[in-house]
Amino acid sequence: MYKLLAILFSSAILMTSGKCSGEDITNINVEEETYVQSPPVEAKASAVFASGCFWCVEAIFESVNGVAEAVSGYSGGKKSTANYPAVSSGSTKHAEAVEVFYDPDIVSYQTLLEVFFGSHDPTTLNQQGPDRGPQYRSAIFYKSEEEKTLAEAYIKKLLDEGVYDYISTEVAPLEKFYDAEDYHQDFEKKNPNQPYVRAVSVPRLKKFLKKYPELLKENVH
Repeated sequence: MYKLLAILFSSAILMTSGKCSGEDITNINVEEETYVQSPPVEAKASAVFASGCFWCVEAIFESVNGVAEAVSGYSGGKKSTANYPAVSSGSTKHAEAVEVFYDPDIVSYQTLLEVFFGSHDPTTLNQQGPDRGPQYRSAIFYKSEEEKTLAEAYIKKLLDEGVYDYISTEVAPLEKFYDAEDYHQDFEKKNPNQPYVRAVSVPRLKKFLKKYPELLKENVH
C-alpha cells in the first residue's frame, strides 16, 4: 500500500508518496559507509522478526552487541511474490522482515525479543509509523518450539505487567525467509540523507539507542 510521509527539510514539511521511502529507490546513489564498525561477531544462530520497514529494523538489530548481521528480506508468503514491487503492493502474504544472525553466547534470544518489542509499537495492526499494510505487520517467525514458547511467554509478561493492553504481534512458524534485493541491504547506513531514512529510520534508531545503551556494541551511539 502506498502511503504519505511527512518529511522535515530545513523547517519545511514535504509530502511525498512511496514504499518505505519517498522516491524511486532503484535509482538512489549509494553513499559510503559512515558507521563505526565493531569487532566481528561469530554468527551461531539466527532469528526472524518483522516490525515495519526493514531498513529501520535491520539498523536497530545491527546495533546490538552479539549480532553479527541483520539481513532484510521477506517472510510469510510464497517465493513467486518475494520481491519488492509485489510485497509493497500489500497483496501478498509477506511481511518485510529481517533475519538476525547472532552469537547466543553474547546475546540471547530472550534479549532479542526485548529488542524487538522495545523498538516498535506492537499494538498497531498492520501499521508501523507512517507505513500501512500487512507487509508492515508486527511478527515473530519462530524456528523452534523453544522460540515459540519464549515469544508467547514474553508477550504474556508484557500484557500481565500492563506494559500494553493489547498486542497485535503475529507469532507464526518460519516457513521460508527470502533475502531482499541487494540495494535494500544496509540501506539506512548507505543512504543517511535519503528522505525516508532521515524522517523515519534515523529517529527510530536513535530512540532505540537512547533507550537501551546497555545492549549496544562499542562505539555505537
